[in-house]
Amino acid sequence: MHPTSGPPLSFVSGTSDRPLLYRTVDGVLKAAADEAPDRAALVVPFQSKRYTFAELDREVEQVARGMIACGLEPGDRIGIWAPNCTEWILTMFGAARAGLVLVNINPAYRTTELQFALRLVGCRALVFAPCFKSSDYAAMLQSLIPELATAAPGQLECTTLPQLRLLVQLGARPLRGTLSFDDLIVAGQDVDKSLPASLGQRLDADQIFNIQFTSGTTGTPKGATLTHFNIVNNGYFVGAGMQLTADDRVCIPVPLYHCFGMVLGVLAAMTHRAASVFPSEGFEPLAVLETVAQERCTVLLGVPTMFIAELEHPRFGEFDLASLRTGIMAGSPCPTAVMRRVVTDMHMPEVTICYGMTETSPVSFQSQTDDPLELRVGTVGRVHPHVQVKIIDAEGQVTPRGTSGELLTRGYSVMRGYWDDPERTRDCIDAGGWMHSGDLAVIDDQGYCNIVGRVKDMIIRGGENVYPREIEEFLYRHPAVFDVAVVGVPDAKFGEAVCACIRLRGGVSVTEEEIREFCRGQIAHYKVPRYVRFVDSFPLTISGKVQKYLLREHLRVELGLAEDETA
Repeated sequence: MHPTSGPPLSFVSGTSDRPLLYRTVDGVLKAAADEAPDRAALVVPFQSKRYTFAELDREVEQVARGMIACGLEPGDRIGIWAPNCTEWILTMFGAARAGLVLVNINPAYRTTELQFALRLVGCRALVFAPCFKSSDYAAMLQSLIPELATAAPGQLECTTLPQLRLLVQLGARPLRGTLSFDDLIVAGQDVDKSLPASLGQRLDADQIFNIQFTSGTTGTPKGATLTHFNIVNNGYFVGAGMQLTADDRVCIPVPLYHCFGMVLGVLAAMTHRAASVFPSEGFEPLAVLETVAQERCTVLLGVPTMFIAELEHPRFGEFDLASLRTGIMAGSPCPTAVMRRVVTDMHMPEVTICYGMTETSPVSFQSQTDDPLELRVGTVGRVHPHVQVKIIDAEGQVTPRGTSGELLTRGYSVMRGYWDDPERTRDCIDAGGWMHSGDLAVIDDQGYCNIVGRVKDMIIRGGENVYPREIEEFLYRHPAVFDVAVVGVPDAKFGEAVCACIRLRGGVSVTEEEIREFCRGQIAHYKVPRYVRFVDSFPLTISGKVQKYLLREHLRVELGLAEDETA
């Protein structure tokens, strides 16, 4: 029987002549150390640390032996609560070699969030920095775990965190009851050198390696549970999308606790024998510019707000960025004007756009290095190799090409599930193995995907669907607009009204009515913002995304609007 004819459907499946890798995270480092032992692997100028792949492999071996000496066993969960640094990478690969499960803890977490995360996944150990920015991690841990004051290192017994036994502090002078990172390495000196190797041989690429917490904007954080196979392959194909080689040096200012830094950065680099370069503990635009120039980086990662901060830095013109070639811009839509400046002023003609979510390891779409600029701004590229995507309508039917709906992903990249949360896992991974993203998207006839908004962020004004991104992209054309976020707020007549929150460029001024007048006649009347608010900053996640749910709540209160305000 022949299929019925009709318009092409919004289903795409990525093909490639490159097969998937059946390799563990530890296997990635071992392969690099075998094949390119003297190549630069890790460069951390602010810590004066530099490792070749062979040197990194030897250092990781010592860390893995230390973990084993402290009683950690395969399958145990070990948390890392620290900003970007050398020890983060040593912990990541040491955990992989020792057969442990790495748990990424957001550096912005406070005591309550930390306790929830550690309890949810049953962490046996935690590696932590003493402090970072305004966060005093040591003080938070002392408050949360009073037993530390009398505990012997590695033998903690804690009422609030019954499975936690070992705390390892970065830096000198560790807290009472904890080991220093150097102590951890020393502890492993008596461990049989063959033990980590034998553990590694028993590891399987399909085993769980990593737990990353989602933002928890709709409730308590969820632990996305990822296998070696998930993240190794995603890193490999992201790197292939940038055409990485062993000659590349990847500048990684995005956080390691997030998939962006750990997978799109470190694993993408290492699977192609490129070097990973960390400019600073947390994002600092000047540090990025200095590091790219000094280390002759060829690749730069970031969310649009990071690129904007770099371009707008008063010393931008002092730095030679001509070594740059490509990179990744992801996390939120990129304004056209910003993309043009990244390509020209930052010498990144091959910069790529990526789209995905933590639960899909994370990338599902990526633009090509030679895609026209308009496709790198107006879309997120085409589907990744070995990944399937479909767009469905409210009834669950696949939409025709060019019609918006919710984006679903299936394939090797989909997580195992949310840790110890089968109900919320079933809510987002259906019986067919499709991961529901919550993003509204359109796939065109050439297979390019455009993310038009979040299902929950879409504004429904008087029955009209309004996509915030479309209005944001238009407002970026105004010469006074530096940055903008559009959200829906309650409205008695139309159900929701459009509100534009705008950060102005320095030294310029504009009125609310002038912004509205700029829109009239250029975009549909129902898209013209009813409210315009000028702000100094946006609430951001640590990875640079605007937290629109917080923005909406602040505006609702500021404007005196009831949540249930309807006609």
